[in-house]
Amino acid sequence: MAAFTALAISSAIGAGFSIYNQIKAGKQEKKAGEAQRAVAESQAELIDFNASVADQQAADALARGAQEEQRFRQGINGIIGAQRAAAAGSNVDVGFGSALDVQADAAFLGELDALNIRTNAAREAWGYDVEAYDTRRRAEITRREGVMLEAQGGQRARQAYLGAVQTGIGYGTSLLQMRYGFNNQRAGA
Repeated sequence: MAAFTALAISSAIGAGFSIYNQIKAGKQEKKAGEAQRAVAESQAELIDFNASVADQQAADALARGAQEEQRFRQGINGIIGAQRAAAAGSNVDVGFGSALDVQADAAFLGELDALNIRTNAAREAWGYDVEAYDTRRRAEITRREGVMLEAQGGQRARQAYLGAVQTGIGYGTSLLQMRYGFNNQRAGA
């Protein structure tokens, strides 16, 4: 009986250490998954910040384009005014003939250039808008990856806990087999 008791105590200690280590590993896996999700969330927040910067750059591009367009139009109006003054100073009727044609051409070409400034600003803003959209999608993907990593950590933790339960059951089964195995051998002897 003493041999059985010593063997049972030795097995119990070994099983206890194994169960403890499996539970400890499970807790570590769970913490690791939670930490990975936290890292992913931090990365997603940084990516979201970059998207908001791109939004601000788009708004800035439109505002700069509007200001540049306005300054350009004012410059064209100044040029047309100078043309009118020069023609009037030369005793040319500014509302008729070639003097009027020169003013109309300047106004037309100036309008084309002003619209080109507006279009270029809109294109620049569109580029930033696309960047912001893409960046937000990457943030969303990063967050989802974090959730998945946390879930995987939880799954690994559950597997470790299940392993601890299986170890305990296996120990109990071995102990019963040893106990009854010893009794059967004694009875047969």
